[in-house]
This record gives sequence, structure tokens and C-alpha cells, in this order.
Amino acid sequence: MRTGAKIGLSLALCLAALLLAVGVGSVAISPLEALQIMGHKLFGLRLPESITASSVSILWTIRLPRVLLAFCVGAMLSVSGTVMQSVLRNPLASSYTLGVSSGASLGAAAVILTGWSLPLLGAFTLPAAGLTAGMLAVLAAVTFASRVDRSMRNNTIILAGMVFSLFINAVLTLLYSMSREHSQQLLQWQMGSFALKGWKEVTLLFPIGVVGILALMRFGRELDILTFGEEDASAMGVDTRRVKWALLGLAAALTGSAVAFAGVIGFIDLIAPHVVRRLFGTRHQLTLPMSALFGGGFMALCDMAARTVIAPVELPVGAVTAIIGAPFFAYVYFRRRREGQA
Repeated sequence: MRTGAKIGLSLALCLAALLLAVGVGSVAISPLEALQIMGHKLFGLRLPESITASSVSILWTIRLPRVLLAFCVGAMLSVSGTVMQSVLRNPLASSYTLGVSSGASLGAAAVILTGWSLPLLGAFTLPAAGLTAGMLAVLAAVTFASRVDRSMRNNTIILAGMVFSLFINAVLTLLYSMSREHSQQLLQWQMGSFALKGWKEVTLLFPIGVVGILALMRFGRELDILTFGEEDASAMGVDTRRVKWALLGLAAALTGSAVAFAGVIGFIDLIAPHVVRRLFGTRHQLTLPMSALFGGGFMALCDMAARTVIAPVELPVGAVTAIIGAPFFAYVYFRRRREGQA
């Protein structure tokens, strides 16, 4: 199948996934009805009499913003994971490799435990604290790696991220032990959820995601070259140290922003990049946007499963992605091991 046909089919499947996600629930809304409601809200088109006011309210105020936020978070995590795997030349690397999730969890825990709130941010104090702490953790890990190894070899960066993640997780464990009454809220945040999210979150996160993904796409050539190794990249004129700082910083910013609004959701950033590379190859000008498309659609479907499988109880979306992602992780690991022995 030609690349253009694959892209067209991928777009169609992603749209179908989004329409399915907004339609499935306690009140079923068909894809046609969903499109009619969106046309009415966006362009003032007339609604058929068969569509009730409650259906309009459910889709427009509850399901659509939630699905769009899930799509945005999935896209950002997938693109970040693609970049991390390419920069670090490790197919098991993820958008959380540098400790951004641990840092964000620590920032969120501080807000939850203290009840601290900034007047200007209000309800957005929690995501702001998560983003800030996540970025500080990444900055600390990368700075530490650059001081220990000025050439910033990949293994040094990965080990620095692991060290900071383990330390922060130890601090989090102590906080959980000392504050049992907040443990449920902390656990829910660490497993990820799109519950009670609305248009405010979408309008804040969507521009960040678009700008971040476009910025990373400008480094498409450098990413392609880095996959051959640092020595070859340097020989081709790439300033590997500067490019690594820029790519890791942008990828961490995408991850931190996504985690700040939805909590920690794993494995999306592992699954989508691998599927996209198998289908579209390794040219990053194509794999980055397609990873965003696949990751966003997959996240929307996982969130749909999380809220409907045992309704009215809602599962953490991170649990759903882990059920799918853990076997996939094992497959990638053992496949890589077999190829290394061949």
C-alpha cells in the first residue's frame, strides 16, 4: 500500500475512533447524530427533531471535550516517546525516561497534601505545579548527565533519569505513608484520568501540543541523522550536544504538560511509535505527525473503555493502557533480544 493511501486510511480510522468515543456511553449517540450536533454548535446548522436537548448537552459539555483532551494527551505523549526513542537510540525509552512523571507526581502531591492554591490559577494550581516540578526534574537529570559526561552519551542520560526517578519515588512513598487520607486522590492522579475535564483544559492544552509538535518536526532532519549514532551525526555537521538539549527539553515539555492535566498514563508513548515505524518507516517528518494521530486515537479509545467497561464505576485510564502496553513492552524487549542474538 502506498504511503498516501496509508495516511488517508489512518485519518479515517482516527476519525472513526473519535466518533465512537463520543458516542458510546450511558446515552448512545450515533456518529451521524454526533456530527449533526457538532455542526449545530459550530456552524448553527439546524438539528433534527429526533435529537434531544439532553443528547446535545451530554455530547458538547461532557464527552467531546473529554475525548479531545484524551486525543491531545495521547498525541503529545506519543510524539515525545518517538523523540526519546530516536535521541537515546533505545526502543524501550519512553517520554517518562528522564523523570518527568516522577517530578510531576511530586509537585501534584505537594499541592494535594497542602491544599495550596494560587489566586491567579485557582483550580489550575495542581497542573501548574505538576508541570513545573516535572520540568525541574528533567532539567536536574540532564544537567547532572552533562556534568558527569560532557558528551552526554545516551546511557549516561538514561541512568541519570533513573536515579532521579528512584529518588523522587522514594520521597513520594514517604508522603503517602504520612498522609493516608489523601492516598486515594494521589493514587487516582498517578494512574491518570480525564474525568471532570472540560473545554478550559482543552483550550489550554491544545495550543501547547500543536506548538510543541510543530517545533519537534523542525528537527526532523537531525532526528533522522541521530538514529545513525552520535559519531556519524557529528561527522555530518550536527551539534549533537545542543540538539540533544533542545530535543529532550521539548519532548519533556510535551510530556510534562500532558501529565499536568491528565496524570501519569504509561505505555501510549511506547506503543504508538513502534506501530507507526512499522507502517511508515523511520523518516521523522512523517513518523512524528502519524505518531500523534495514532497515539491520540488510541488514547481516546482507552478512555472510552475506562469509563464504560464497568460503568458507572470508572477505571483509571492508566490501568487500561497498562493492560495493553505491558504485553507489548515484553514483545518489543524479547524481539529486540532475539535480533541482537541473531
